[in-house]
Amino acid sequence: MIQTAIFDMDGLLIDSEPLWGIAMREVFSTVGVSLSPELTHLTTGLRTREVVSYWHNYFGWDAKSPEQVSDEIIESVTAKILRNGQAMEGLGYILDFFRSRNYRIGLASSSPNRLIQSVLDHLNIRSYFDAVSSAEFEPYGKPHPAVYLACAEALHTHPLNCLAFEDSVTGMIAAKAARMKVVVVPEAHKRTEPRFVLADMQLPSLLAFGEAELEKLSS
Repeated sequence: MIQTAIFDMDGLLIDSEPLWGIAMREVFSTVGVSLSPELTHLTTGLRTREVVSYWHNYFGWDAKSPEQVSDEIIESVTAKILRNGQAMEGLGYILDFFRSRNYRIGLASSSPNRLIQSVLDHLNIRSYFDAVSSAEFEPYGKPHPAVYLACAEALHTHPLNCLAFEDSVTGMIAAKAARMKVVVVPEAHKRTEPRFVLADMQLPSLLAFGEAELEKLSS
């Protein structure tokens, strides 16, 4: 029986993916690396240090250390989110939906903890969450299920009783590997991605989730 809802953050609760792309392209340009929007999409859902490591292995710059590039990206995207970050459609609705039904609510994000905390305050949604987990503290990031398993443990619930909400293929795979039911809410231009067939349900917006969808997933 589903009794817990766990949410990804970037691209699902806050419209931050474009800001991540801008921050990455700006910082990578300082080491002579030019990343197109198409290339930045290749690493959506990964931890920042994994993204930087991936491109460092590919381009092999030496102007700055990967750690410095990672820190600069996180600082940049945090500033951009606090300045321009907007809630995704249906954010308040979906959190109220589960809170009104006394579900445990968790957050399982690939973002570093300091960025998560900034977003919770920026959107004024901290009080909704019973547990917050960052893959920063796990040995492996998404698509490994570690962050989802850690969040379920913090919520004192079994993964089989959890419903995860994701927007990326990487996150969907992580939640499915944790044996959770998964609802994907992809960006409009990603909705035809064939791998989303692995999800238990795909929706165009958080507003499209209601009692009928919950009942279907719980049966």
